[in-house]
Amino acid sequence: KRTMPSVSMSGMQQAETESNNISDKTAVALITIDNYEEVKDGMEDIKHPLLVAVVDRKLKALALQVEGILRKFEKDRYLFLLAQDKVELLKSKKFDILNQIRELDMGNKIPVTLSIGIGINGNSLAQQMEYARAAIDLALGRGGDQALIKDKDEYLFYGGKSKEVGTNTRVRTRVKANALSELIDESTNVIVMGHKKPDLDCLGSAIGVYKIATSQGKPCNIILNEISMSIETLYARLIEQREYKEEVFISTKEALRYISEKTLLIIVDTHRPSLLESKEVVERATRTVVFDHHRRSAEGINNPVLVYHEPAASSTSELITEMIQSLGRIKLGNLEADALLAGITVDTKNFAFKTGTKTFEASAFLRRCGADTIRVKTLFQLNMEMYKVKALTVGNAEIFNNNIAISVCPENTKNAALVAAQASDELLNISGIVASYVLCTENSNVLISARSLGDVNVQRIMEKMGGGGHQSVAGVQFVDKDIHEVMEMLKDVLKAEVE
Repeated sequence: KRTMPSVSMSGMQQAETESNNISDKTAVALITIDNYEEVKDGMEDIKHPLLVAVVDRKLKALALQVEGILRKFEKDRYLFLLAQDKVELLKSKKFDILNQIRELDMGNKIPVTLSIGIGINGNSLAQQMEYARAAIDLALGRGGDQALIKDKDEYLFYGGKSKEVGTNTRVRTRVKANALSELIDESTNVIVMGHKKPDLDCLGSAIGVYKIATSQGKPCNIILNEISMSIETLYARLIEQREYKEEVFISTKEALRYISEKTLLIIVDTHRPSLLESKEVVERATRTVVFDHHRRSAEGINNPVLVYHEPAASSTSELITEMIQSLGRIKLGNLEADALLAGITVDTKNFAFKTGTKTFEASAFLRRCGADTIRVKTLFQLNMEMYKVKALTVGNAEIFNNNIAISVCPENTKNAALVAAQASDELLNISGIVASYVLCTENSNVLISARSLGDVNVQRIMEKMGGGGHQSVAGVQFVDKDIHEVMEMLKDVLKAEVE
């Protein structure tokens, strides 16, 4: 008689055991109320306990639904444990708990929002907790009101519909400013670097950091490999002054010669290595500082000694201006004040987007330092040829889903990226349009400039295509793709989002 080999039976049992182990794994989640203090400040004191009780009840109902365990360990923070296979249930419902909490109306002037960070597929419970911490940090860095799942090296994003909520406190600014001042004192020299194709916010914030460093007697240089159209006028005005003629602006090659163990590298207006002027400079530097206002992506600078990342800020120029105010001893000239005000102006679209009370306070400070709004306005002027191309791009726009404008810049357009950005801004002036997307070709690359009035999160759309940005201002770039192919990709993503 033949019998089934015992090896086969044990193999089947092992496979079944592994399957059970996967389903029995515990996922770790951290939940944070993003704006607890801000919501409380706008409510009557008597209603505070009621709001907290309602939030607690809804979260406990969520835990009961997935047979999980919820424990509150701070007034606005929770630990949530659940079986890993139950995460699929939350994903299938698109984490509707975010909408439930946001829609609460207990007399609060601003909506309550949650951030959720979940760690799955770790090798141990401790690693799941590390994944959850990384996910919640990234969710908060992206403005909150969203759920992130970290599955080893991969992130999954849900939500992110609300605008960032800024605070009026200056404590954090003062702490960061003092820390920066100490780091500069400990350094032999400072190098400032922004992103590729720098704009006015990038250059303006770099100039602000330059003034902070030189006021402390440290030599400072700004890496500038390319003079883009958007900074051409400001750059020309800067190098007319003696202070900026003397090798302030350097190339990557020169920067690599200046770097030593005591060099402080300060990165402004980006936190993504892929967008930097030079990855080699970051790899060579031993001490790095990051100042940025863009919503955080999964990509980031490794081991910075100081990070000031504030998605609620209008611009990096606003953050740097606040630090200059806090330090108090720095004297800005008219041109430096113009540069910082131009950075704020360009990223707020003339104070229409992402503009909070601190934005106006920073602008008022710069005005007292000698900034002139007329001089700043001349930094944004287009020549007649570019203006005609922009008007043609706006005129050729097609309407998608009755409220989205899509257009394409004409072929062989000079400074196409700048024209596309301004055309997408202009399309939002059309009645009924809530979002705009303008495509262009520049140096064989296809770019999309996306804008919205805030109701549509264009950052989510651009992230699905490999880009990023803010809720109301975002973009993406494709290498070696046809513009018609990119247009079809965009429409497919928009259709899926509408559905």
